[in-house]
Amino acid sequence: MQIRELKIPDSYEVTPKQFGDDRGVFLEWYRFDRLEEVVGHSLDLKQANTSVSKRGVVRGIHFADIPPSQAKYVTATHGAVLDFVIDIRVGSPTFGEWDSVLLDDVDRRAIYLAEGLGHCFIALSDDATVSYLVTDTFNPGREHGINPLDAEIGLEFPIATDELLLSPKDTEALSLAAAAAAGLLPTWATARTYYDSLNSKGADA
Repeated sequence: MQIRELKIPDSYEVTPKQFGDDRGVFLEWYRFDRLEEVVGHSLDLKQANTSVSKRGVVRGIHFADIPPSQAKYVTATHGAVLDFVIDIRVGSPTFGEWDSVLLDDVDRRAIYLAEGLGHCFIALSDDATVSYLVTDTFNPGREHGINPLDAEIGLEFPIATDELLLSPKDTEALSLAAAAAAGLLPTWATARTYYDSLNSKGADA
């Protein structure tokens, strides 16, 4: 398993080693100990989600209040998606920037996003199946969204805009600037304090 930090601090691309033979393929798509080595603590997983999307579906940009927010470990078990991590932590050196990872059923990569980061993906194939491991259960009162078509963020989708399929919730979401003005975004300082607290718990265990 290879783990590479992305351009956005506290996010990582994970590439598993695959073992194939005439029966098929085997791989470890999640290893808590390998991730702990780079993140600084193990993940206290609380929920697992799966979504199935048509080609052109965009889900996100989603995030949750920190603490506790949700750290996410995401992979595509069927088809392909382009997965985005967006830094929405006010005061971060990469605030407003993003990075992406192709998740598909060929290389079978995963992406890890720490608490307080924005998450979005676009389905590149029909029946694109994405599975998420998350560190907290869904809490609608603490969940928020940013419009994935916000020009200030400038996500680059490899599908024409008129072919994109978004939910009303996502199309009606605030821009990054409006979310910041409304006080909805996490701060870099709050995020770092929370990460340090998780790392301290891991050290004391």
